[in-house]
Amino acid sequence: MGDLFTIQHLLLILLIVVLVFGTKKLRNIGSDLGGAVKSFKEGMAANDTSVHTEKDEKKPLEEMSANTVNQDVTNKNKDHS
Repeated sequence: MGDLFTIQHLLLILLIVVLVFGTKKLRNIGSDLGGAVKSFKEGMAANDTSVHTEKDEKKPLEEMSANTVNQDVTNKNKDHS
């Protein structure tokens, strides 16, 4: 039976697609698909930066509260001495 998709099969499929849709329609589909991929990548990049920004904003608060707790414990230990 051999390979199902040889180069001849792929060229025949391409020829049929061009005949059915026409080159102008395929060009429009290609540019629309390219724009969709580009905006998807931009959205993913924006999402990644916002996640990192949120983590960076939370980190100082956690550090400040840990420092405050340590200071409170130190002050209470001094008061009890």
